[in-house]
Amino acid sequence: MPQPDETLPASSALASVAIYRRELRVSVERIWENVLDWEHLPWLHSESFSRIECLHSGASGWRARVGLAPASQGQEILLELVLERPALRYVARTLEGPGSGTQIWTRLAPLAPERTDIEVEFLLPGIPAPHREALGRAYVRLYTLLWDQDEAMMTRREAELGARVRSERAVAGSLRLGPLAALRPQLPLSVQFGGRELRVVELDGELFAHATQCPHRLGPLADAPIVDGCLRCPWHGYRFDVRTGRSCDGRPLQLAAAPRVWIDPESSQVELRFEPGQGA
Repeated sequence: MPQPDETLPASSALASVAIYRRELRVSVERIWENVLDWEHLPWLHSESFSRIECLHSGASGWRARVGLAPASQGQEILLELVLERPALRYVARTLEGPGSGTQIWTRLAPLAPERTDIEVEFLLPGIPAPHREALGRAYVRLYTLLWDQDEAMMTRREAELGARVRSERAVAGSLRLGPLAALRPQLPLSVQFGGRELRVVELDGELFAHATQCPHRLGPLADAPIVDGCLRCPWHGYRFDVRTGRSCDGRPLQLAAAPRVWIDPESSQVELRFEPGQGA
């Protein structure tokens, strides 16, 4: 991965059209993790990006071909992102496609364990002075949306990581959900059981329970739509079979073990049952 040229931000060929500042309620560690996470772009930021093909990735950054939204327009950029961790900054460069030559520099300033200031400067090539203010406003609007979405993902992941450390392993036991006739109108239904959240759903007349946390980056699955028996994580698009918990994409990932849904044949009472030895 090539390293950034220290002279580039000051180059006369690039005009600074705006600087965007905000405080994020997350740690620097979460931000670095988010910056290196190229997979989430077309999923979390689907209004801006339609697809991504990573060409190279590593601890210092990544390079990828990124489709711009809407996909119907067929626009694509070659995007390179390079980290300078000791300097607490990184740069995103557009190497090819619309906006080629653009550089966006982001600087981080830790304020507390879970609070970080960021400053984003937008540097564009060949922009006449009269057009810079309007372009700057457009970039600030775009990055406000992108960081709103990223902050929501990062804060949830931070909370889930903390909860995972505090939670205990699920133990054998049962949770009564009530009679089947009363339960069906409530489905899909989220419940707390065994120290974690589960969702009870109905597929082809049969009830299943599944974990509501993606095993990839702990993404939220409680509201994930189910298509052909598979649910999709909204953060990175990973899919899982609701019946088995296994990946629908052939990845070596699986949802956390879920309890069996048991229906009493006489009373039609529905229970969730963890079998002895089932882990969280």
